[in-house]
Amino acid sequence: MTGKLIHTEPGMAVIDVGGVAFKCFTSMNTLRHLPRLMEKATLYTHLNVREDALDLFGFTTQAELNCFKLLTAISGVGPKVGVAILSELTPEDVAMAAAAGDSKRFARANGVGPKLAQRITLELKDKVKDFSGTSGWGEDLVQAGGVSASGNASQAVSALITLGYSPSEAAAAVGKLDSSLPPEELIRLALKSFGGRR
Repeated sequence: MTGKLIHTEPGMAVIDVGGVAFKCFTSMNTLRHLPRLMEKATLYTHLNVREDALDLFGFTTQAELNCFKLLTAISGVGPKVGVAILSELTPEDVAMAAAAGDSKRFARANGVGPKLAQRITLELKDKVKDFSGTSGWGEDLVQAGGVSASGNASQAVSALITLGYSPSEAAAAVGKLDSSLPPEELIRLALKSFGGRR
């Protein structure tokens, strides 16, 4: 959705599209990257349908929207908790925490207790385990992309796959980068090449 940003407050942005104002619930990361009021803004949106409400969630990057959908597909993670996690962690942070099995990073978000943090880590890690380590066809794709299958590049590819990019897209984007860079930097540069902005 693209329109004029007419109002912001913690957890929310309002965009006027052709005279109709849309209230979008959003993360603090997205709010930090929005332009000034009355300027043109674009949000990637998800409509959450409940019996008693239609809630719109919006994010400044496709990666953040993909991450939100991934998080809210986990049992116990509703849209508000998904937004709370993305207010604490960037999509890259989410992917890296899942790949590293670091549940404490998720527990920093409002509404996420230790048990839920462990469930999030476990379920997200399951989504990347086929694409990392020494087995799985993700390794072949990393090698085909011209980077080492071990180390930073492999972690970055796994993280991008977790964010919703296809293994071939992830491997191709990381393959163009210097594999000696830290995984977080590889992910950031790959996301930039996809057109996502932070």
